[in-house]
Amino acid sequence: MQPIFDGHNDVLLRLWRNMQAGGDPVAEMVNGATSGHIDLPRAKEGGLAGGLCAIYIPNSGPMTLGQRSAGGGYAAPLAPPLERHSSLDIAVAEASVALRLDRAGVWKLCRSTSDIRDCMNTGTFAAVLHMEGCEAIDADLVALEFFYGVGLRSLGPVWSRNNIFGHGVPFAYPADPDTGPGLTDAGKALVRECNRLGILIDLSHITEKGFWDVVGLSDQPPIASHSNAHALTPVARNLTDRQLDAIRERKGLVGLNFAVTMLRSDGRELGETPLHDMVRHIDYMVERAGIDCVALGSDFDGAMVPKEINDASGLQTLVEALASAGYGDAELRKICQENWLRVLGQAWHEA
Repeated sequence: MQPIFDGHNDVLLRLWRNMQAGGDPVAEMVNGATSGHIDLPRAKEGGLAGGLCAIYIPNSGPMTLGQRSAGGGYAAPLAPPLERHSSLDIAVAEASVALRLDRAGVWKLCRSTSDIRDCMNTGTFAAVLHMEGCEAIDADLVALEFFYGVGLRSLGPVWSRNNIFGHGVPFAYPADPDTGPGLTDAGKALVRECNRLGILIDLSHITEKGFWDVVGLSDQPPIASHSNAHALTPVARNLTDRQLDAIRERKGLVGLNFAVTMLRSDGRELGETPLHDMVRHIDYMVERAGIDCVALGSDFDGAMVPKEINDASGLQTLVEALASAGYGDAELRKICQENWLRVLGQAWHEA
């Protein structure tokens, strides 16, 4: 079995929501959940050794992709910006779930790559605290220091909505990611502070202009934790060839997003999406960015994934498909774990 370190999941959001309804996040993770994608039994079955676990503030109302055109296209409007204080309350609550799981021994909150490797050696789930969209962070970055102290080691300045730090790319098909402005002055200060502290900067939801703003400002390699190839599936959330070239040139990373809308050439939300669509995106990104710059970023608990994967228990199905497509053991280790450990070590000032 090939151990997998995954670049993005929303399990904390699921656990927090269920806790609001009276659930116990420790029991849900240990005993297995009746919904969602990740718990310890399914992680063990699929070889999921750990990953970046997102603090995510949900939209104030439901999000839909809107009415599709006759050709299957759609253009969802950007979700409205969120109020900071209520966002901070939710972020603290989700972080408290992560801490509760850490205290209970359900997983370990990792702050270094040696922590991750130790967990992989002992069979403990290696969780890295991530923030997807920084609505909970103030312009003075006081809250950033607090969350860093709690264990935050990765963040995306924006989700697919605008905030004080920058502009998000909408969910739209067919569309490219050049949809608006990039970083604000506050966003540039956030990038500089992340560089100083050693917090990885994730570019998966930012506009193309924002991508280039970060590339020009940051001392880290460019990372898109859960994005795919725009040339194969032209949704605004996927990366253009030029962005993939920048990732290759600067030895960054792109993590394959399992969301079916970002895999299928028609952009449709159908569980009956073949593994071939996942393999072809990996093939394309490896060809464009190189084997050292491609990994996995499932978006488990945040998106519809192919039924052949279904949840964390099905991860080895993808590994087997990649092996059948010609990827050897050394290449699979890079895609499944080593590429993530390399870029995390760089962002965290370990190398």
